[in-house]
Amino acid sequence: QVQLVESGGGLVQAGGSLRLSCAASGRIFRIHSMAWYRQAPGKQRELVAGIPSSVSTNYADSVKGRFTISRDNAKNTVYLQMNSLKPEDTAVYYCNAEIATQAQPFIKVNYWGQGTQVTVSS
Repeated sequence: QVQLVESGGGLVQAGGSLRLSCAASGRIFRIHSMAWYRQAPGKQRELVAGIPSSVSTNYADSVKGRFTISRDNAKNTVYLQMNSLKPEDTAVYYCNAEIATQAQPFIKVNYWGQGTQVTVSS
């Protein structure tokens, strides 16, 4: 079984910063792409940032220049550094990863974390 556990959410004032972490654990053979999504009340879940490999990243237009995604493959962990936060960044942030397990090393399965709340006050 594989688990993704997020941490680092909280309440911050506009203009502040937060760093989210997501650690994958379990019988992992290989982690392929990793990403962060968010879902605000009454809205659909949206992609915030993705890191398909250690050398490529992609961002939603709304966070470009403010958020940075990175990963530590040795720790099976993905991070999201969020700077210059705005009230519209308020949402539950979810970690996502495509993982091949030791039981099925050639099959990629999509996993989600439980979510962490980020609230930005004006």
